[in-house]
Amino acid sequence: MENRRNSRVNRPNYKQYNRPAQTGPGPDEMVFGIQSVLETLRSDQQIDKLYMEKGLSNPDIQNLAFQKRVTIQRVPPERLDRLTRKNHQGVVCLIAQVQYVKLSNVIADVYERGETPFFLLLDRITDVRNFGAIARTAECTGVQCIVIPGRGAAAINSDAMKTSSGALNHISVCREPDLTETVKYLQESGITIVACTEKSARDLYERNTDLSGPIAIIMGSEEDGISPELLRMADTNVKIPLLGSVGSLNVSVATGVVLYEAVRQRTLSSQTES
Repeated sequence: MENRRNSRVNRPNYKQYNRPAQTGPGPDEMVFGIQSVLETLRSDQQIDKLYMEKGLSNPDIQNLAFQKRVTIQRVPPERLDRLTRKNHQGVVCLIAQVQYVKLSNVIADVYERGETPFFLLLDRITDVRNFGAIARTAECTGVQCIVIPGRGAAAINSDAMKTSSGALNHISVCREPDLTETVKYLQESGITIVACTEKSARDLYERNTDLSGPIAIIMGSEEDGISPELLRMADTNVKIPLLGSVGSLNVSVATGVVLYEAVRQRTLSSQTES
């Protein structure tokens, strides 16, 4: 049976960062053509994906994309043709359904409220429905921020919004061009990086597994898990015990398991302190 929101008490009053943008094209729209994409980049509307045909050069688009921290994904013309049959002129962008926020602002706000950072980093989660389900669980567990890479992540589109049951309207989402630099920044901000991987020797439920402090949990790609570089950078790693014959869990299910273990530990820690 589903737990409804009105059964929860004393929920922190988090700031509503991710309001749909109010200017430019609607949040579900695809924009194509050089001039249209340029105008979108110049507007306040945030871009979720920007595809440009391989070999095409347009300094205006490239410079504006760099200024807006939008990663250009170089693709063959067939990929653009699958997105639209109209004259795209080699460039297509998808409008973000949320307003991405700066990670530094989220960290400052969390500390300012006197809360313990509880973040989630998604390394190349590409399935839109997995992403939406993860966002729903993250919001329900009190995660303050989801961090995604600028390249190789699921689009935050209507399917993601629907699967999240609207949770993406209530949780901050940060898009970072380089997750390795993001991990360094989080560590410098006093946040422990916890990687969830089947390669770990540490069981999630071992006594010395501590998820009660300032943490950012990394969950990896559906295909190959967390990238080796991020695994090396993590302060600690844990694995979910698998007692059956199947060798892995769906990433959205695995995320729920880890997040709720963190909730359990954090609840016990706060009760001990009080």
